[in-house]
Amino acid sequence: MKYILKFSLLFLTVLFVACNTNQPDTTEQKTESLFPKGNQITNNNFTGTAYLYMMGASDTTLHTSFGNVTFEPKARTNWHSHPGGQILLITEGKGFYQAKGEPARLLHKGDVVEIPRNVVHWHGAAPDSEFAHIAISLNTDEGGAVWLVPVTDEEYNQSTK
Repeated sequence: MKYILKFSLLFLTVLFVACNTNQPDTTEQKTESLFPKGNQITNNNFTGTAYLYMMGASDTTLHTSFGNVTFEPKARTNWHSHPGGQILLITEGKGFYQAKGEPARLLHKGDVVEIPRNVVHWHGAAPDSEFAHIAISLNTDEGGAVWLVPVTDEEYNQSTK
């Protein structure tokens, strides 16, 4: 009986301390990005503000390059294609992928997009969300991205409705 009383008192003490410990307010915590944001992209292949953090070896025998691309809301790539194809691994936010002549596809964290060789497409952030993905360019020994014209505001607005 004495043992049960001591155990009960210990249990109630632990319960009281656990319930009254100040926990951080998670509503104000900002989640950190999985990968670094990198440097702002300053070429003419993007509309809006986007960042690139290249990863992996630059002299690879894998014929693959990959990097984390972060888009601010409304930012997007120009229309482009990849001779060796591309894979997008969505890591944050909400965005879109659209192949030429097809409807845009809404993307969320955890989605994967497999883009066949030479398919003209664009990808970027939704109007109301940042967006990040790992872009993997495949078979880079066959050539790099072929950059085309910007996605117009009219095309973007129509695709992201």
